[in-house]
Parts: sequence; structure tokens; C-alpha cells
Amino acid sequence: MNQRNLKVLLGLLLAGTPAASAQTLLDTSAAISVQNTLNQTGTPALPKVPAVPGTPTPSATPDKPAATTPPVPVTPLTQPQQAQLARARAALNAGQLPQARTLFEGLIAQNYAQPEPHFGLGLTLLALGNLKGAAFEFTQLATLAPDRYEAPYNLGVIATREKRYADALRFYGQAATLAQGKAGPASERQVLEALAAEQTRAGDFAGLSTTLTQVVALEPNDVDAQFRLAQAMTLAGRSAEALPRAYAVLQRQPKRVDAALLVADIYVAQGLADRAARELDAAVGRTGNGADRARLLLRKADVLAASGDTRGAVLAAQAAAHEDSRNAAAFARLGELRVLRGNQPEAAAAYEIAVRLASRNAAYRTALAALRLALGQTAQAGRDAAQAISLKPDPATLSRAQFVRGVAAYRQGQYAQARTALRASGQLTPSAETYLWLGLSAYAMKDYAGAAGALGASVKLDPTPVARQNLASALLAAARYTEAEAVLRGLVSDLPKSGEAWYLLGLAQRAQAREPEARRSLKTAANLGHVAAKGALK
Repeated sequence: MNQRNLKVLLGLLLAGTPAASAQTLLDTSAAISVQNTLNQTGTPALPKVPAVPGTPTPSATPDKPAATTPPVPVTPLTQPQQAQLARARAALNAGQLPQARTLFEGLIAQNYAQPEPHFGLGLTLLALGNLKGAAFEFTQLATLAPDRYEAPYNLGVIATREKRYADALRFYGQAATLAQGKAGPASERQVLEALAAEQTRAGDFAGLSTTLTQVVALEPNDVDAQFRLAQAMTLAGRSAEALPRAYAVLQRQPKRVDAALLVADIYVAQGLADRAARELDAAVGRTGNGADRARLLLRKADVLAASGDTRGAVLAAQAAAHEDSRNAAAFARLGELRVLRGNQPEAAAAYEIAVRLASRNAAYRTALAALRLALGQTAQAGRDAAQAISLKPDPATLSRAQFVRGVAAYRQGQYAQARTALRASGQLTPSAETYLWLGLSAYAMKDYAGAAGALGASVKLDPTPVARQNLASALLAAARYTEAEAVLRGLVSDLPKSGEAWYLLGLAQRAQAREPEARRSLKTAANLGHVAAKGALK
């Protein structure tokens, strides 16, 4: 599976993960969500009935509280205590938190070994923002009632809130084990979904497959859960096993685009790109929505491009753009594929539409600038690059935009501006090409030492003949004749038919007062047709 499709699949999986929520005395409410991207994870939100925010330090929250003293005998609540517990719960549910805290604390003082007051006080302290106190109460609950899943579950939500994800994963795992077969189906699923969210975050797709298998067993008619299980199995390297599950989802929901994309990804993972393309075509025929058809066709374009069929990929991307004429990504992908086909004018036309539809997308504008530069539209390329830079893009896009702006400025004779832009580009993403143009800009400004430094960096990264010859020219201009001669001797050895290299070698030797050697080099250059060399021999 290629990196583009892996990211899409992960994004879908994260989007499908239901929010985890805190187990409370009275109700459940959201406490964590995982957003639709691999690199973003949601943070728990404070629910209306206290959900679980931050975690204590590991020393304050042992995984399994140690019983250093014999357990306190549990004395049943008296009738007055039961009435007080009911009032405390009512106050908590009504948001009367100070009153709830007082009532729960009073019950703990009267009957410490009873778990319910600890549970209620933990939830109350969470709502009051006393995270350390809440974690202590949940730890006490785990000690007093080790067979109850609510304590590790809420400690898990605390850990998630404080971004202690490894702890959260461990606590949710404990809660899932305790809840299995004991909690009601809704509560058990709640725990499993919280565990699934952390397994997704951790990239534990084998564990996630196991968890979602349990979810599907609890609710076999939940098509979304079946789909998520197929995704997890695919990401865990079990794509062949996931395939019948993905088809089962499509049988229930034939127009489901994400399931069709998953089926295609599975066939790609099996090395069956042609089968994947046919499955996508079939899905396009089942789908009535133009935007959905465009998604399927764009995936087909990716599949075909990865298999080397760039012509078919261009046709698929064109169809996608036709199906959804407001989809900037479709036009950008079409432009990208046309570049692969060597059709720069048509690629630029596609990127122009992408930029028109998504005017604040710096990557699209930078790609358009690069194409215009290649097409000789230098001034417009520079303006496009400047606009892309003003959008404050990511470092990679910024580096490319600065490069285009620098080359465009150089070609327009704006050497100082070119040097500034190219230097900025090289600082972000050092490359031989960037340093080559930076060296040329410095040379044009008669900064020969700066030119030699930049061109030397270019040669180190990629010792092309062009870079070496320009480095030699800069070294000669900087009166560093011995270094220039060393570069040029290597160059004429590799390219004995290069008249320019022999000419420069002759100049380096003449500058060192070695006239006989210089004349031999210049004569070789002249015999290769180098006009300046002929003049230097007179």
C-alpha cells in the first residue's frame, strides 16, 4: 500500500472512532475524540456530569493499588447514609458541586470502605477541577472494589486528558477486561470504544482489530463497526482477511464510498492494481453523487499512476474534475499527472483552476509558479511564488516557493533579491540545485567568495558537470587558482570533449605562471572549437 493511500485509510479510521466518554453515576458524556487526521488527536472535554480530566503522577496512581494493610471490613450503608448518598448524587447531577462534595466527603468519613462515595467524590472533584483529588478517589475505588471497571476506565480518561496516552491505553485495557460479560452492552461498548481510540492513536492495529472484533460481537448489525474492523485488519497487515468484511459492508450499503476505497486499497496491497481499478469503476457506477464519484476516480488515478499507467491516470483525474468541478484537489492532481506526462502547458492550465478554487492553498500556487517558470513565464512565476510565500505555508512548500522566486529574480537580473530568496530556500531545504542558483546569483553580484562557497556546497550534494564548471569559474574569479585547477583537472578527465573546461584549465595554469601547460590546455580547447581559447593563444 503506498503512502498516499495509507494516510487516507488512517484518516478514515480515525474519523470513524467514536468518542470515548467517562463512566459516571448517572449518565455518560463525551470525554475524548479523535479527529480525522493521523497527526491530530482530540482532547477530552469536561462533560455536564463530571467527566474525567487530568491524571495524577504515576506515583499517585499505581496501576494496581497495593494492599499494604488488611482490607477494611465493608459495613453496609445505614438508611440515613443511603439517603445522604441519594442527596449527593442528586446534587452532582444538578451541578451543585460544593454541596455534592460535602455530602460525599461526609459519607466517606462515616463509612470509608464503601466504594460508592469514593466514586461520586471522584466525579465531583473532576468537575471542580481538582484532578489530583479525583485521581486519588478513583484509586481508592480500585482498591476497595477491584472487580469494578469504572475506576480504571475513569483513570484512563484522566490520562487521556493529560496526554499520558500510554497510561490511558493501559487503564482502558484493564477496564475492558473487567467490563467483559459484567457490564451492560452499552457500557461495555463504551469502554471498548475508549480502548479503540487509544489503540488507534498508538498505531496498535493488531490490538485494535481484537477490540473491534469484540465491538462487532456486541452489535453485529452495526455496519460502521464492521467497516472499522475491516480497516483495522488491513492496517494490521491482514488485508486478505479484511476483504470479505469490506465486501459485506458494500452488500449492506452499496453506495458507501469509503468501503469501496478500502476494497481498492486491499487489492492494491495484494499487487492487483488492475482489479482495484475495476472495483473503483464499479463503485463509480453505483454512486449517484458527483463529489463521491470524483473521490473514487481520484483514487483510480492514484492506482494507475502507481502502476505506471500515467495516461490512464490523467484520464481518471480528468473525469474526476468533470464530476466535481469545484474540487480543487482534483484539478491539482490532474496538473501533477500532466507534469508526469511532460505536458507542462496543460498542467499549468489545471493548476490555474485549482488556484482559482482554492486561492489560499500555497502548495497549488507554488506548483503553478514552478510550471510558469519552466514555461518561461518568469515574471508571473515570481509573482505567484511571492503570493505563495505570503500565505505562510509549511516549510517544504515555503522552501520551494522561495526557490522559484529566487530563480525568477535571477532571470530578471534582480540578483540581490534572488540571493535572498535562494538563501532562505537553502536554509529550509538544502539542495544542489538551490546552491547552484545561489552561487550564480552571488557571482553575478561579483561576490566571488560567496559564489565559490555556494557552488562548493552544490558540488558536495551533487557533483554535476555544470556545478563543477561554475565552481571552477568562481574559484578563478576569487583568485583561488590551485583549487580551480584541481576541480578542472577532474572535469576534463571526466569530459575530455568539453572545450570550456579545457579553456578554464588553461586560464588557471596561466594564472600560476605555468605558460607551457596553459598553452597545451588552451590549444586542446581551441581544437574543440572554443573561440575564446583561440583568442587566448594569440
